[in-house]
Amino acid sequence: MTIAYVLIKSDLGAEQKVIEQLEKLEQVVRIDRTFGDYDMVVKMESENIEKIRETIARNIKKIDKVRATRTLVKRE
Repeated sequence: MTIAYVLIKSDLGAEQKVIEQLEKLEQVVRIDRTFGDYDMVVKMESENIEKIRETIARNIKKIDKVRATRTLVKRE
């Protein structure tokens, strides 16, 4: 099992719309809103890192109002 944390910056006031889209993704297991440089932290789980990379590139980065992401992968 691979676990990754994705830090997301979104447009001001668009956080809830971004969260609604993130909740639809199979690999997303938790979403926490934050204050500071990033607006939310998303915990993802998958059988392999490739699936996480694909989901970030093809889904998360294409969500309207997502400005930037940073991914942290937990090593086992």
